[in-house]
Amino acid sequence: MDNQSKPEVTRESGWEREVIEKLALAAITEQTRARRWGVFFKSLMFVYLIAVFGVAMYPKLKQDIGVDSKDHTAVIDVVGMIAEGKEANADSIIESLRNAVKDKHTKGIILHANSPGGSPVQSSYVYEEIRKIKKEHPELPIYAVVSDICASGCYFIVSASDKIFVNPSSLVGSIGVLMDGFGFVDGMQKLGVERRLFTAGAHKAMLDPFSPSKEDETQYIQGLLNQVHQQFIGAVKAGRGDRLKENPDMFSGLVWTGEEGVKLGIVDGVGNQDYVAKELIGAETQVDFSRQEHLLDKIAGKLGASFGQVIGSMVQGASLR
Repeated sequence: MDNQSKPEVTRESGWEREVIEKLALAAITEQTRARRWGVFFKSLMFVYLIAVFGVAMYPKLKQDIGVDSKDHTAVIDVVGMIAEGKEANADSIIESLRNAVKDKHTKGIILHANSPGGSPVQSSYVYEEIRKIKKEHPELPIYAVVSDICASGCYFIVSASDKIFVNPSSLVGSIGVLMDGFGFVDGMQKLGVERRLFTAGAHKAMLDPFSPSKEDETQYIQGLLNQVHQQFIGAVKAGRGDRLKENPDMFSGLVWTGEEGVKLGIVDGVGNQDYVAKELIGAETQVDFSRQEHLLDKIAGKLGASFGQVIGSMVQGASLR
């Protein structure tokens, strides 16, 4: 009996061992396949990131290694709201201007203007940089070409250029300063809301929208706006000179079409970028020197700057818009 049962035990043990080996082999094969797919997807992601980085850096690399080795017109954007933390900020525009000037193949600069204005401080920084470049490089023309709108702080900037060109339907001007806000005093009284505000300093709550305005503080704010307005007017007069055909409305904050702006002397003529690059600068090839926003800044959304803008809006800073 014992001899007859042994072959059955051996046969059963061999079967179990074979199944275990197959399972182990299948597991190893699956792990190997998973590793290969993991390596494949990691490699694909690496290639993708390299491609994104290459696309982002290509314009800068072209400038650095001299791919654009023929004479060209440098184009720099002044687009959108002009403010620190926005794409149209003084640091970005000034860096772009300096990079264009350093390039030995730059034969002229075009400021592509399409902005409703913004910070008087940021606008003044760029204005002064353009004036400095014109003084140090008188042979390098700087023109502004307006597309849809060039108002207030944007016009502050382009008034420093050699000439300003527009479309007949462009909107230009708005040489003025504003500070806006709201007052909720009557609404709070109707709702029965009591305002509790503690300050150290007689005028610390000067712009508080939940407190009644005071005549002396209103006059003080108006004086500040008048000072900034006069600085704006002085910059425009220095930039435009005898071309301005002054009238009582010129510095009132009104805007005009490009066609009317030519008659008033606030702009020089009708023309687009292609015309200015080819006919005036003499370098038909246009190279964008506008500083590009960093990818990480776009992803992060510039949270710090956004927070600062919220705080700034609460105190209602003066604005050229």
